[in-house]
Amino acid sequence: MAAQYKTRFLCVRRFQNKIKESVHTLISAQINNFAFDGFDIRASDIQHKNGSEFVFYGIERNVDEIKSFEGADVLWIEEAHNLTEDQWRILKPTIRKEGSEIWISFNPKLVTDFVYQRFIINPPKSCRVRLVNYPDNPFLSDTARADIQEMLDEDKEEHDHVYLGVPRMDDQLSIIKRSWVEAAIDAHLNLDIDMRGAQTVGFDVADSGADKCAVSIHNGAICEHVEEWKAGEDELNESTRRAWSFVGNGRLSYDSIGVGANVGSTLIDMGVEEDRFGKFNAGAIVVNPDKEYSKGITNKEKFENLKAQAWRDVADRFKNTYNALNKGMEFPVSELISISSDIKCIEKLKTELSTPRVRYSKRGLDMVETKDELKKREINSPNLADAFVMGSCPHLAAFKEQKRRGRPLNQHGWS
Repeated sequence: MAAQYKTRFLCVRRFQNKIKESVHTLISAQINNFAFDGFDIRASDIQHKNGSEFVFYGIERNVDEIKSFEGADVLWIEEAHNLTEDQWRILKPTIRKEGSEIWISFNPKLVTDFVYQRFIINPPKSCRVRLVNYPDNPFLSDTARADIQEMLDEDKEEHDHVYLGVPRMDDQLSIIKRSWVEAAIDAHLNLDIDMRGAQTVGFDVADSGADKCAVSIHNGAICEHVEEWKAGEDELNESTRRAWSFVGNGRLSYDSIGVGANVGSTLIDMGVEEDRFGKFNAGAIVVNPDKEYSKGITNKEKFENLKAQAWRDVADRFKNTYNALNKGMEFPVSELISISSDIKCIEKLKTELSTPRVRYSKRGLDMVETKDELKKREINSPNLADAFVMGSCPHLAAFKEQKRRGRPLNQHGWS
């Protein structure tokens, strides 16, 4: 293209400290390989006598220069598996010339990575996707073919990831493995068991800025619906009413930290009985602290706070469901979980559930990655997942019992 007519190529990758880390070397090699005339291969760029040029930037260090780059015909993002959603939002408007294109090339890592989700799972209508692997390469050496065959014989899963572009399903650091979540889709139908029960709605309240409110509606062990919406702190009353509209004859478990602290008083003002909504305080002490979580380890010896206990509770039920489906193991219905395939934003829910990683407190107890820690990985707050966990764990939320109904209070006034 560059040899035939004037074309400006903006070649970027996320990390590029030196020009040799860019595709400069690759393009130079192909110019020489095909003996193209008219190119001037320089230290930091490549130009052609017809006005074509290739320029190279690292996104991390040159965001402002890239944003101000004018007249690009092609933006080529190489090794794009590292690209974040925020960086994509910066890069996309840079390409505004009529007829311009964006080329994205990458070797998939995790199925939860932004690029894989955005361009493979849910590609834009204007996007053309092509899977290209070694079977498409007529120049592949016999040595390379032998190495590939050896890996196939030893480890098919690794072979498929390295040589066929199959992303890894599971991040080994994640609390909930993606493969477990996938197994839970319509698990109540696939296992042919009745997992219905009392209705619980989990309500994650938006903090500030770009954060969103989210709800997750559960019929017993089955999640039947999730959704999220933008709402400011001054819209808490409207958001609370919206969340309550999903409750029906069930109960609401809500995030009671920060802005969410006012949800309870809003519900009382609405005339809602206090035993129908419960606080979920992520930073609170664990429920049933002296109960054994696993052999020889109690809840208080395992979890730093209620959030860690709840996420692990849900993770264990996902794992049980996976084992029930794939290994024929049997569990009580209360120890399983299912997600309806009718949920519209199911892919986003699956990604959010399998993204947060386990971390450890100064005491060595289990915790869940915080929003700030996720932000450092350039991952947005998992609002749907947080609502899902709250909706899945009414037994860990604080629901107030009513004395007038003759039911006793415990020492904290909560069931």
